[in-house]
Amino acid sequence: MGAEPVVDLSSSAQPAGARASTVSRMVVPAVEVLRDGRTVPFLDARPTLSSARCSWPGIALQNYSVPAVLIPRHEHPEHFLHLVLSGTVTYEVRTRGRYFRFTSCPGSLFLLPRGTVDEVNWQGPTQRVAVALHPRALTKALEQTAHEADVELTEHWNLIDKHVSALLLEMKADLEDGCPAGELYGESLVNTLAVYLLQRYAVRRITPAVYKRGLPAARLKRVIDYIAENLDENITLSQLANIAGMSSHYFSELFKQSTGHAPHHYVLLKRIERAKEYLSSPRLSITDAALSSGFQNPSQFARVFRQVEGMTPSQFRADYVTRPTR
Repeated sequence: MGAEPVVDLSSSAQPAGARASTVSRMVVPAVEVLRDGRTVPFLDARPTLSSARCSWPGIALQNYSVPAVLIPRHEHPEHFLHLVLSGTVTYEVRTRGRYFRFTSCPGSLFLLPRGTVDEVNWQGPTQRVAVALHPRALTKALEQTAHEADVELTEHWNLIDKHVSALLLEMKADLEDGCPAGELYGESLVNTLAVYLLQRYAVRRITPAVYKRGLPAARLKRVIDYIAENLDENITLSQLANIAGMSSHYFSELFKQSTGHAPHHYVLLKRIERAKEYLSSPRLSITDAALSSGFQNPSQFARVFRQVEGMTPSQFRADYVTRPTR
C-alpha cells in the first residue's frame, strides 16, 4: 500500500474545535433492510443483544440465535457486516444475478457495501452478529476522507478476517458488560473498525497518516480539563476529538502517546479516582458515589471498581475510610 505519510502536528495545525460544526451525529437505530419499498428488520427474530441501549453513533449491532431461515430478497441501505458465531451450516446466496453455495463456520463473515441486493437461504441453525454501518462512520474516520460523501467498499461473501471478527466480538462483549465507559469505548471500536475497512476493503484503499510526538500541550490540557469537568456526563470520542481539532482516529493515537492510555481507559480511571474521593466521605452512599462519578448504575460501578482496585467499593470504604486514626 506504499509508505505511510508522516505528519508532525504543530501549533499551526487545524485549531481545536474547528471541525465541530461539520460533525453531525450519525444514527443507525437498528439493523434494517429495504424490502418491497419498505424498511424492515433484517431478521424477523428478536435480537438477543442490541447496541440500541448504548447509543453508539454510526452503527447498529445485533446478536441473533435463529433456526434454518430464508431471508427473502432485500437491499442493504447501510454498509453491512455479518459474523457467524456458531453453526457449521450450508447457505445459498443469490445476488446480482449470481448464485453461490457456501458452508459457514464460526468466524465466517459477510462484508457488503450499501446498496447490495441479495437473498440468503440458511439451511441450519446459527448464532450470528449483524452490523449496519453508516457511510459517515467511514468518511469521518480520517482527515483524508472527511470531505467525501461516501467510500465504496468491496463485496465479500464467506470471508475470514480475524481482525474484523475480533472487533465485532469486542463490541458484543462491551454490550454484555453494560458499556461501562458509556459511548466512548464503543465509539472507539467503531472508529477502529472504520479505519481498518478503509485500509483493507475500500475500492480505493486509504493509508492513514502517522502523527508523532503526541498531542501539543495546549490541546492535551483542553481535553483533560474537559474530561475532569464532565466525568458525570456521557463523554464521547467525537467530543474529545473535536476539542483537539482532529479526526477521532488521530486523536486516539496521539492521546495514547501523550497519556499512556486509550481515551476510554483514561476516562474510566479518572471516574474511579473521583469515586474514591466521594467514598472517603461517609455522608455519601455508594450509589451516590457511583452516579456522581459517571457510572450508569451501582452494579456496573462495583464491577469496574473491583477490576481496577482489586476490591469492592464497600471494602475500600471500610479499609481506607473507617480505619481508626492513630
